[in-house]
Amino acid sequence: MTIVIDRVSKDFGPHRALDEISLTIEDGTFVTILGASGCGKSTLLNMLAGLTAPSAGQLTLDGTRIVKPGPDRVVVFQQPGLYPWLSLRDNIAFGLRMRDTRHIDWKRVDDVIDVIGLQGFEKHRPYELSGGMQQRVAIARALVMQPRVLLMDEPFGALDAQTRRTMQQFLLDLWDRIHATVVFITHDIDEAILLGERLVVMSRRPGRVALTSDVPLAHPRNWEMSLEPGFLDLKRQAMSILAH
Repeated sequence: MTIVIDRVSKDFGPHRALDEISLTIEDGTFVTILGASGCGKSTLLNMLAGLTAPSAGQLTLDGTRIVKPGPDRVVVFQQPGLYPWLSLRDNIAFGLRMRDTRHIDWKRVDDVIDVIGLQGFEKHRPYELSGGMQQRVAIARALVMQPRVLLMDEPFGALDAQTRRTMQQFLLDLWDRIHATVVFITHDIDEAILLGERLVVMSRRPGRVALTSDVPLAHPRNWEMSLEPGFLDLKRQAMSILAH
């Protein structure tokens, strides 16, 4: 499974948000896209999801052009967007219910609950869960659909600093288990480097690819790696680009 973004541009009226973006994302790669607010990174993610169309260029998945949403790509947004009247288990199963109202694979749902470490909370409503737990449920709701690509639009941006760090470690540990293809949007430099196997840094509007780099950190990862020379060198490069 390969995603190819080929000379993609996006205009909103007379304003150009993205200018000739070209990227290739290989199967099983965790790619972080870093950029300042307004650089078009969320717009790019929406195009990968099929929620909006490029003004020029094309995006393909295994050679098939992306023109609409599909079950092979699932988006996790900044807000969990859980249904308050449903239990944790039913929230996770919601997409499966919409796909097939006659049969829900409850074993798959329970397996995902086990993966995210929320056994014992199956009957809880969203208001009974912490912010971090709610975001785990949002990720589980995506995983249960077994997508080929997980698209994450600043999913930890609304969390407090400590919960955000906990969720970053959770996502690292989860990716080490499932090795899904992930495209993760963020404006946090440290987060982008710690999480990504490959880092993409975008310039300010109109957004262009200013840097692509493999992240020289081994797995398993943790926050102590933020002191390693490879981390610090890549951080200096990213900071220089974002400052200009």
